[in-house]
Amino acid sequence: MKHCAGQIKYLIAIKELSEKEEFIKCVSISRHLGVSRPSVSKMLRCLANHGLVYEDFANSVVLTPEGEEVVNEIFSSFNEVYTFFHKFLRLPPEEAHAQAVVFITEFPQDTCERVKHIVRRTMKKKDI
Repeated sequence: MKHCAGQIKYLIAIKELSEKEEFIKCVSISRHLGVSRPSVSKMLRCLANHGLVYEDFANSVVLTPEGEEVVNEIFSSFNEVYTFFHKFLRLPPEEAHAQAVVFITEFPQDTCERVKHIVRRTMKKKDI
């Protein structure tokens, strides 16, 4: 299933927040993304309707197994694209993160795959 840019941004935020916080609240997502709480609620409803987060997101946002799978797929691209912006283009971590999010949400999947291939090939050569 193809996911829109907004869904991907929220899934990335949920993943990143879950690494820092035990319980993810709507307000945490709101602050992390710089959006209003009603916007968060609306997108969480959309994610729940697609089976990516559990319905009871008012108390704590939790990814479903399908949501976890989608996040893992997103992060396989995200990590390599982030590496490209940070290590290859030497952008500061925060800027590289922001650019990687824009890249994986706005560019076609085949372009992301090409960048991933270049990053993997180059990093493999550096290990030798």
